[in-house]
Amino acid sequence: MFSLHAMPFVPGRAQGRLHHDAASAGPGHILLLRPGGIGRLGGRPAGIVVVDGAPFSHPTLRLLGLGVPAVLAEARQLAGLVEGMELLLDGRSGLLASPAPEHAGGAAEPPPPPAGRPLATRDGMAVELRASVGSAAGAAAALARGAAAIGLVRSEYLFPEDGARPDAAFLTRAFDELCGAARPLPVTFRLLDIAGDKRPPWLGSIPGLAGVLGLQGARLFGVEPVRGVYLDELDALRELAGRHALGVLLPYVGSLPELEALCAELRRHLPEGVPVGAMLETPAAALSVREFLAVADFAALGCNDLMQCLFAADRDLPELRGYLEPYAPALYRFLDGVARSAGPAAAGIQVCGLLAQLPGVLPALIGLGYRAYSVDPVMIPWLAQTVRQTDTREAARLARAVCEARRPDEVRRLLAAA
Repeated sequence: MFSLHAMPFVPGRAQGRLHHDAASAGPGHILLLRPGGIGRLGGRPAGIVVVDGAPFSHPTLRLLGLGVPAVLAEARQLAGLVEGMELLLDGRSGLLASPAPEHAGGAAEPPPPPAGRPLATRDGMAVELRASVGSAAGAAAALARGAAAIGLVRSEYLFPEDGARPDAAFLTRAFDELCGAARPLPVTFRLLDIAGDKRPPWLGSIPGLAGVLGLQGARLFGVEPVRGVYLDELDALRELAGRHALGVLLPYVGSLPELEALCAELRRHLPEGVPVGAMLETPAAALSVREFLAVADFAALGCNDLMQCLFAADRDLPELRGYLEPYAPALYRFLDGVARSAGPAAAGIQVCGLLAQLPGVLPALIGLGYRAYSVDPVMIPWLAQTVRQTDTREAARLARAVCEARRPDEVRRLLAAA
């Protein structure tokens, strides 16, 4: 008999035999792997258990795009698991059990909401669940699961199969295919978001592209060969702007002068009417939201990198996962300050990253005043259910209590009870 509650990650229920080989895992397997094995998946298992994974790391986040039910567990929790044993995995509750309980519960995936429309909270406030995607297949999944829009395309993952540098012709085809898969949803392309821990195969060595606080995102738009691909992205978007409803999002903008220069460059390259937004991914940028919104057409909070900066912890290092605490009261106080600084414009700020997708968190963010979220498509039906059950007045009281809490465990209790 084996039973534990791990960290829920990708919702859904799966049963299968425990398997340790990522390269040969198939539909009848519950795959047990360490973070380094995520990139070696050779098939599509029934479910995945990541051992000692960092939830905010780039490899772990890619699991959301697979849509396979998954949980995160610590090695010490898994003593007693044996290769070949039959397991039940519930990615919504975090349950891992052998044998499967007779009355394990676990809700089936809710029906998707109507695509292309905002949702209404219990008291009638509009909330948009948009999708973050990295491919045309992801865009199609977002449409099928009821996304209000494609809020963020991870364009750095679009390159030829052989890993060659993408040119304007390739990017035009790839962007056009993605927009076609998403039609009639509007699509916002985040321009190349390269970092030391997220390097495309076509990129060589660049001095300063190292560590979590090095050159990355828009800081590389003046450095070759990134600049050439960035300009090719703009050429592709200019070509497609007449055929699709497009927006553009600048990644990792650090200061107001940088944003002013980039927005001026983009508006010279792109047709009039294409909205240009800025990702707020550092505390300095987030606290400058009012000034940023005077220059850009919209803003998005990149919570994964923002938390990495806020807590001074590399999100790709499993050893530091305890410092990236998504239930820390200080995080919600910070986000409350950003929303207050933005004023009425806070409702239009798009919240991106894992944070809103974690258990219990979305009502607190709604209570802080945020009304637009870009999430992985697999999460949309579940989060839509949460939106419909949320009363914004109760959510505002919950958010105040969370901000006044002293410890993460208090926040967890508050959000679990909401």
